[in-house]
Order: sequence, then C-alpha cells, then structure tokens
Amino acid sequence: MECCTGQHLEEEAMSDWEERYKTGDMPWEKGAPHPELVEFLKKHPIHGNVLVPGCGYGHDVRAIASTADEVVGLDIAPSAVAGARQHAAVGGERYVVGDLFALPRQMRGAFDWVFEHTCFCAIPVAKREAYVAAVAEVLKPGDRLFAIFYVNPDMEPGESGPPFGCPPEELDEYFRSDFQLLSEWTPTRTHKGRDNRELCRILQRK
Repeated sequence: MECCTGQHLEEEAMSDWEERYKTGDMPWEKGAPHPELVEFLKKHPIHGNVLVPGCGYGHDVRAIASTADEVVGLDIAPSAVAGARQHAAVGGERYVVGDLFALPRQMRGAFDWVFEHTCFCAIPVAKREAYVAAVAEVLKPGDRLFAIFYVNPDMEPGESGPPFGCPPEELDEYFRSDFQLLSEWTPTRTHKGRDNRELCRILQRK
C-alpha cells in the first residue's frame, strides 16, 4: 500500500468530514451553541478577534459574535461553512473553509482568543501536539484559549472515536509548554448526554 502524502491526507480528511455533512451523519450538531458558552458570555463577554476552529454550522461563532469584534469560524468541510453562512449574521462573524494545520501566514498572531469546542476531540490523537502548536501560533503572548474539552466521551465497547477523550492530566502534558492554565471548571450546563464528560479551561499563551 502506498503511503499518502501530507496533501493527500488533508484532502482525505476534508473528504471524510464533507461526506458526513452531506449525509447528515453529524451527532455533534446540536442546533445551538454550547450552553456553558452562552452562560460564560453573560458574565465574561469576549472582546477582540476570535478564532473558532472546527466551527461546523457556526452556532458557537454567532454566540461569541454578540460580544466580540470579529469572529472567524474555520472548518475543513465546505458544506459546514456553507451551512453556517445560511444563518443570519449576529455581528462581525465570517466563515472560512480551511485547515487548522495549514493556516495562511496572515492568521499568525492575529487573534485575541481561540474558542475550542469539539475540534480537539475530533482530530486524530497523533495530531494533538500539532493542534497546540497551531493554536499557539494564531495567538500572541498573553492571549487566551477558552476550551470546552470532551474528556470522557460515552463510547460503545470497541469504539475508538472520534470523539477521542483526553483526561485532564493528558491535557496538562499537551498544553504546558505553550500555555499557562488560568482556570478550569466542570460545565454546569451542557448538551444532553454530556454531563460530567467535559471540562472547561481558560489557558493563556506564554
């Protein structure tokens, strides 16, 4: 069997996620922003420029756009971005088809915040270090990552994901070199079936 090149792997990943959107195989699609994000924004409005990788239909993007200056929703699947664009604009949000692991130079250091929800758990475990590097690259020192990590997905016996879980101690290892942990908590509001399976963290770029 021939080994795929990096470009072929990216095209394959795009094709896989695109197919799931086209066929409606989207268990992550809840039709609304994460309830904990909505509650967080009431008390701690996010301002500045925000990147939301793996944005899907953009529900979280639009929630953040109610307070932020500009929000960029990024997704590798063109159908996800097309679906996001069908919703009425809330503020300064826009949607881009792109690969988090191959971002254009102009995105480096361009964001004040990154919001993470269901992107980290969807990528192969082998790409987690690359994820951390990519997120660190779009932030300047002192800027922040607000993440709702899926630490313990409810998987059937024999299933391996995605979603791929990641316990807190492993999150520590992945992020410690580039980020400082500022706070963490268990969401008090979440989607059905995710109770006690998620962890919120705010991390600051070193």
